[in-house]
Amino acid sequence: MKEKEDFSKFGKSFQEDLCHLILKDRPFADQIFEVLDVNFLELNHLRVFVRKVKDYRKKYGVHPTKKTMTSVIKNGLKDENDSTKILVRDYYGRILSEDLEVEGSEYIKDTSLDFCKKQKLKEAILKSVGLIKSSSFDEVAKVINNALKLGSSNDLGYDYMADFEERFLVRARNPSPTGWKEIDEICKGGLGTGELGVVIAPTGSGKSMVLVHLGAQALLAGKNVVHYTLELADTVVAGRYDSVITGIHLKDLIAFKEKIYEELQDVDGKLVVKEYPTRSASIQTIKNHLAKMKNRDFKPDLIIVDYGDLIKPESSSKDEKRHQLETIYEELRGMAQEYECPIWTASQTNRSGINAEVITMESISEAFNKCFVADLICTVSRTIEDKNNNTGRMFVAKNRNGPDGIVYPLFMDTSNVKIKVLPQSNEAIEDIVQNAAKRQKEMLVEKYQKFKNKNKKEK
Repeated sequence: MKEKEDFSKFGKSFQEDLCHLILKDRPFADQIFEVLDVNFLELNHLRVFVRKVKDYRKKYGVHPTKKTMTSVIKNGLKDENDSTKILVRDYYGRILSEDLEVEGSEYIKDTSLDFCKKQKLKEAILKSVGLIKSSSFDEVAKVINNALKLGSSNDLGYDYMADFEERFLVRARNPSPTGWKEIDEICKGGLGTGELGVVIAPTGSGKSMVLVHLGAQALLAGKNVVHYTLELADTVVAGRYDSVITGIHLKDLIAFKEKIYEELQDVDGKLVVKEYPTRSASIQTIKNHLAKMKNRDFKPDLIIVDYGDLIKPESSSKDEKRHQLETIYEELRGMAQEYECPIWTASQTNRSGINAEVITMESISEAFNKCFVADLICTVSRTIEDKNNNTGRMFVAKNRNGPDGIVYPLFMDTSNVKIKVLPQSNEAIEDIVQNAAKRQKEMLVEKYQKFKNKNKKEK
């Protein structure tokens, strides 16, 4: 009994036609090579033939033409025995001479892909047994999901010439508005489909508040929102949505419960708030939840993750935290593309961002490279004085869809989660930085003077 299944049950002609299709049909080759083990082929000369096609693709990054394959067959069989050389050359000679449509090609494609994908799934299931024993359930789901995706994609890439007309069509970004006129204008309506937006701010400066505002604006625009909270309780987040949507202060929510309920009836969008304890949810955990939502016919138009730095890394290895965070943000953007919707998240600043007048990307905590992944980055800066006056500044640090490097004054009222972006400040960021440096210098001079006076008194 054979340890592994192979194509022998389909017969010799099926396998020969399959190898012919692999060479002839590039899109099919793109699919089958994701799941094909050449040892599935019963006959050695066919295994050699397919391996040569695969090796050529790997080395040169393109699918071989019949002309290049002729050269490979002529000159690339030195390591094979004479019998194999004869059989390979004889088989390829018949392909060249017959060069006809393969009868039943769609059946051969579907059958071989189905067979290969089943083998990959079996391997994944066997691998999952050990993961289940170690209670690595998120990893189990990831392994199985990855196996299911193999060989299934119909999106094989953009053909530069064949799809010439397509690139002159306006692609629908279907942006989710921020609700701030100034920001929406410079990023073409908001954060678009498949894009990642990041809010950067120190602790206690309003990251969660900004994310709730963004979610509420999407709701008011009739969009469906899933809000993942990894720090605050789901009821607290829901209460903030109540305040943003109705304008009622947080402290008055209970007193105006009926009024809030009445106003929410006019909101067309739907909101789901899902709470996970800090660093208990991985990207796969979130994907599993989204899959459950899909089964209930709920498709999000916007996903909010509060916030990315608190996501549990998929890897259990002792990688540096910086590398783990970079991977998380890459996966968040990948998730935005997979689910075809924008994702907003937030990130913590390092110590240099605390009490800064303008926070730049240099102040981002742990992993600066996650800035490269994001499509839109806005920082929120609030000094102690700003917090006392309900003011602050928003700096558009990165914008793939328009201008960046712009500073906007903010009005932030934490009592009713009210945030207004005011028209662009006439004060350039360089001026703000210079002013901050000047004040820092004045403070140091003052401290030095006090120190001198103290020493004089002691003497």
